[in-house]
Amino acid sequence: MAYFLFIDESGQDHKESPYEVLAGVAILDSDMRSLIAALHDAEIKAFGRRYSKGAAELKGKKLLKTKVFQHALLNVDIAADEISTLARSALDDGAQARVRELKALAIAKMNYVADVFNICARFRCKAFASIVETNAEQTSSDGLRKDYAYLFERFFYFLEDRGGRDQGILVFDELEKSQSHVLIDQTHRYFRDSAIGRLRSGLVIPEPFFVHSDLTTGIQIADLVAYVVSWGFRTNHMIKPARKELEPFVQQVASLRYKAVRERNGVTDFGIWSFAHITDLRTRLEREE
Repeated sequence: MAYFLFIDESGQDHKESPYEVLAGVAILDSDMRSLIAALHDAEIKAFGRRYSKGAAELKGKKLLKTKVFQHALLNVDIAADEISTLARSALDDGAQARVRELKALAIAKMNYVADVFNICARFRCKAFASIVETNAEQTSSDGLRKDYAYLFERFFYFLEDRGGRDQGILVFDELEKSQSHVLIDQTHRYFRDSAIGRLRSGLVIPEPFFVHSDLTTGIQIADLVAYVVSWGFRTNHMIKPARKELEPFVQQVASLRYKAVRERNGVTDFGIWSFAHITDLRTRLEREE
């Protein structure tokens, strides 16, 4: 048995996102076929057809941007059984979409995202995230960056708690080819050259796979998680404003987290959540210097 950890990111363009998020969704291999089928059914139920038909992608910035919530509040009545038909009309001919179609499409998007997270919960998927402050001190090291290391650590704890009977497989959204090579090299060196990496390579296959996000359902789920975490999820130490309208989705995503318990600094039952908030990307040596 194996768990695929599909990984995507949000906010790395340093534009509007309040946090940079590297997010992963762990899906058991034997659940993959049924989960994908359920997600495709949810897509058709919401939109009257596949939203992702053609070049359109099911991305957080398309499905959950502020304008979607504004359109959902447009002052026009729509019956529940009209939503998918009107949403499909808006998708098929957006240039001619009227107020009713725009509102229906917005509601369909929100309903679909809610269904995605409900399906993930039904299939016992787990969500992981490294949440980085946009002004975090950057590392000059050419090693694996801390947000990746933290994500791998939490994934390893999850696999370890399952008795070590499942292997972990890392699946990334494809980057520009030179960036992909850099990440592969850094991942290899992390799992090969560091003591903690060698330990974790016992459960996590030390070579990541790269796929196209628009063709891979797992990456699309990770993108939704990353978007909701960046714009809505907050801990007491995360002070950036959150978008209140995302709260229902934040609750769904938070319920997908995993909590491991390990010994830390003499505390035997220290809780380690699968979401890590990172304020400094420098190595320990860099910080000490």
